[in-house]
Amino acid sequence: MDVKVILLSIGASFMLAVLFGPLFIPLLRRLKFGQQIRTDGPQSHLKKSGTPTMGGIIIMLAVLLAFLKFSDKTSSFWVLLIASLGFGLVGFLDDYIKIVFKRSLGLTAMQKLIGQLLFSVILCVLLYQMGHSTVVGIPGTSVELDFGWFYYPFVVIMLFGTTNAVNFTDGVDGLLAGTGAVAFAAFAILALHASEHESAIFSATMIGAMLGFLVFNAHPAKVFMGDTGSLGIGGGMAAVAILTKTEILLVIIGGVFVLEMLSVILQVGSFKLRGKRIFKMSPIHHHFELSGWSEWKVVTSFWFVGIVFAGIGLLLGR
Repeated sequence: MDVKVILLSIGASFMLAVLFGPLFIPLLRRLKFGQQIRTDGPQSHLKKSGTPTMGGIIIMLAVLLAFLKFSDKTSSFWVLLIASLGFGLVGFLDDYIKIVFKRSLGLTAMQKLIGQLLFSVILCVLLYQMGHSTVVGIPGTSVELDFGWFYYPFVVIMLFGTTNAVNFTDGVDGLLAGTGAVAFAAFAILALHASEHESAIFSATMIGAMLGFLVFNAHPAKVFMGDTGSLGIGGGMAAVAILTKTEILLVIIGGVFVLEMLSVILQVGSFKLRGKRIFKMSPIHHHFELSGWSEWKVVTSFWFVGIVFAGIGLLLGR
């Protein structure tokens, strides 16, 4: 596949996101779609209260338009689109309920579970109809395991795990947009190597859209992506890993997201079992903030860690 198309996809989605920002941010502000800040979090975040959220719409719309322009509309196209927009829709409903109905938790846990499960099942049906391989390779080895029927529950677990891990990462200005762009850059290279055209184009549009969003989301953020963006990004990332047969590599390339989720699991588990916390606050990026790191230092450090994980993933995926 022509690398020129990849570069055009990145450029198109970047420009669309940059153009959409000045259109949507004032609109979100007028609609009073402002972020509610946790009072038990870092005190420096309290001044961010009221910053427009649901900015993930900018990312999703830029990805949609650029992907429609450069993709070939194959079966993979629909898997990627449903994974990103479907989970993004669940996130949108969660954000909308939080803001409009003043419900701090948005969708109930059961409602969110049903929404995510619905789109996961749709994706499994599409993969089955495509005749998608149920074989999973172990990175860095020649070992391959045929999961058989268990591959589909495995896909559901991947989708749930990735979307939630990515969602936990979205808590500091520019953190998710930067680490997400890095992860998708690695997947774009792997997709090119595997001749998975649609996944390469989709990854490219995600890179451009998130970098364009970063123009407005870098510290001090003028807009937050909300669950609309984080769940959409997570769903799309899992779908790319599935289509490129790099399911296990997702854990490595998305190492930052895995660490964020593990920090929450360990924190909750430790508090319930021992009554003690491991971190000053979870997810772990807040721990570093409360340890005296500036927000910019946390973000750039995590970007660097994300680049290292992506590099390791590329080496193992060769």
